[in-house]
Amino acid sequence: MNQLWPLYHKEIPQFLQEFANTPPMLRLKRVGMNCGCEYTQFPLFQNLASYSRYDHSLGVALIVWHFTGSVEQSVAGLFHDVTTPVFAHVVDFLNGDHLRQESTESGVAECLASSAEVCALLEKYGVTVKDVSDYHRYGVADNDAPALSADRLEYTLGNLLNYGFADAAQLRAFYEDLTVGQDETGKAELVFRTPKAASAFARLALRTAKVYVADEDRFAMEALAGLLRQALKRGVLLPADLLTTEAEVIEKLRRDAVCAAAWERFCGFAHILRSEERPADGVWLRVDAKRRWIDPLAQGKGRVSQWDEGFRKELRAFRETDFSCWLSAES
Repeated sequence: MNQLWPLYHKEIPQFLQEFANTPPMLRLKRVGMNCGCEYTQFPLFQNLASYSRYDHSLGVALIVWHFTGSVEQSVAGLFHDVTTPVFAHVVDFLNGDHLRQESTESGVAECLASSAEVCALLEKYGVTVKDVSDYHRYGVADNDAPALSADRLEYTLGNLLNYGFADAAQLRAFYEDLTVGQDETGKAELVFRTPKAASAFARLALRTAKVYVADEDRFAMEALAGLLRQALKRGVLLPADLLTTEAEVIEKLRRDAVCAAAWERFCGFAHILRSEERPADGVWLRVDAKRRWIDPLAQGKGRVSQWDEGFRKELRAFRETDFSCWLSAES
């Protein structure tokens, strides 16, 4: 999904090229954005373009650079996912934290400080680990949901294109309508200049949010977390393996007969089964979900939900989505 990088900024500045070429960042080229769902046969995730955490992270950095011109903020955006484990938020399911999805965010400062390559570049550009290890400090890079930040903007635009919900011209129109404004507390936030763009973006972002909590997505992530839990218990994987790459972890799973069979079943999932009551036979999971959405600001109008009744109704319905049914899958 690096075809969006030129939209975010016409060129990648030299300092970002150098930081992006360090070992902690290069690992992210083999950690996906779709949390393992792309390995299944569910139609929802078929024919997706490759979209890695590296693609996303460099995209975030370019957006931050475009709107702030700050080296510190841009590098913080670049490194925000540097400790993301294999299959990303699946490990939050593994850790019992999938409703907050914060268990995989720690350790950024330690990761950067332990890289000689990163430390050399930080010294070269006159910034510290503290300056770049917590992107939450910078409003354009990150802010509290449902505000719009570079992080949420990048994965929303990337997924809109990847899912086929919007074309490149629509994404460019959204991006060119953005500027830096202030939220209700005075913190920097990306805001739309025009209500029309803000409303259209909010609706399309909500469409991607529905994919993130779809039955296929929830079942796949919980099922893959169970597979990883089994592999860790059997000693097929060590906790440290989760911070390598997906290719390496999959290879280890395939070397073990039990885990190899479970991985093949996972990869064969193609159809979701649903039941109001838990059936006696088979593997059935009831999986709640983190509901994430974006309610952007339009200059002079406030958040879209405050003045767009249609979006407000759509958002209310989404927030009230019932996830109580039991799920299973078959090939």
